[in-house]
Amino acid sequence: MEPTHRCAAAPSLGPAPRGPRTPAITLSGSMQQPIAPIPAGSRDPRVVAGALSDAVEGAVRGAPDTVRLALVALLSGGHLLVEGVPGTGKTLLAKSLAAAIGGRFGRVQCTPDLLPADVTGTSVYAPPTGEWEFRAGPVFANVVLVDEVNRASPRTQAALLEPMEEHQVTVDGETHPLPEPFFLVATQNPYGSAGTFPLPESQLDRFALVAVLGLPGRAAEREILEGEGGVDALAAISPVTSPLELADTILAVRQVHCARSVLDYVLDVVDATRTHPNVVLGASPRASLGLLHAARAHATVMRRDFVSPDDVKAVAPAALGHRLTLSNGVDPVAGARTVGEITGSVATPVP
Repeated sequence: MEPTHRCAAAPSLGPAPRGPRTPAITLSGSMQQPIAPIPAGSRDPRVVAGALSDAVEGAVRGAPDTVRLALVALLSGGHLLVEGVPGTGKTLLAKSLAAAIGGRFGRVQCTPDLLPADVTGTSVYAPPTGEWEFRAGPVFANVVLVDEVNRASPRTQAALLEPMEEHQVTVDGETHPLPEPFFLVATQNPYGSAGTFPLPESQLDRFALVAVLGLPGRAAEREILEGEGGVDALAAISPVTSPLELADTILAVRQVHCARSVLDYVLDVVDATRTHPNVVLGASPRASLGLLHAARAHATVMRRDFVSPDDVKAVAPAALGHRLTLSNGVDPVAGARTVGEITGSVATPVP
């Protein structure tokens, strides 16, 4: 297990400069629509998504659905919470994404004594200048892994709220922007509560998707034993994109065409969570927007330039399950099952 990061050397805190934009382009395929202006030098978002998928699946074997959801969270501009028992590859998933992106990678190993400054950074007095200098923490990276997030105290968990929502950190009254793009992957072990602090609703709501990483199949585990995947394959991952291109790709994904009938389907699914007999508190408008962003990203990962009802069904359990309050409280697994029942009962629009 890697040691807890304390205060890293301060990186450049400003976002990367943006290139010039070109007029909107039209992608091929049925229901073709302009998805977004793509800057000179940037590729079709579907090409970027395919390259990222191939790179990550070279190391993370036997979990194509989890890899797909991780890419959906990344391309939607959100964050990802991964649940699973130790040793199933949660850390490997985050490191593989960082290696494929080619950006900076930060890691925080959560423990009960971890302080907010260990995550965000702190001001340090510099005797030569007589001034206080900000030393950025590991959160200042393109991909940040927060390992065993539920082992951090509520105070330290709260330090992640501003970075996840506003992509910035405020220390001593001074605000520092995070690198662009900023993608946080948190992990937690759902089994065993000793020494853990369950994530509150406000923290769970910051995650675009919650995915479960289970045990690989026998064939995939054999590949890992033979060195064709797993940690040994991590060093072989070369960057297939750049932080600048990925930021442009995320902007393009936000403009993927969604027909009014599919948009109404999103609203119908969310509205059904508010009237379901087993749900005390349904999904919020922010959850509706998150579901739409995830559906657009899923369409991109599936190599399409428009959103279909199947995209909504594919991501709805992971996008809404953790945002529901059931009769027994917040339970992402039970919530995902409830959302799956809802998408199966709500009328699907006909193309």
